[in-house]
Amino acid sequence: MSRDRLAAGRAAARYRMEVRLSAVDVGSRVVIRWRRPAGDDDEIADVLGVLAAADAASFTVHKASGELVTIPRDRALAGKTVPAAPASRAGSRIQRRGVAPGQPG
Repeated sequence: MSRDRLAAGRAAARYRMEVRLSAVDVGSRVVIRWRRPAGDDDEIADVLGVLAAADAASFTVHKASGELVTIPRDRALAGKTVPAAPASRAGSRIQRRGVAPGQPG
């Protein structure tokens, strides 16, 4: 197969989006892609945070900023659990060097 045909085939590939979240995932870190209403057109947005609630009608996500976002289930395009946030760089420096907090590294 020629390189051009192979590249064209990759461009046409589609990814299946699905919501793989349920009430079992409450307390887990999640990302949800959803259509939020924005005037006449729908705007697609991602929300990353801890799943605070999930029921037949909606998902509620607690973002790191402290904001609580409620997403109607019928507007969710895709959703999944994700690994915990990486440790802060300052915290990892302290662990690597054995530097006490508050001391210059």
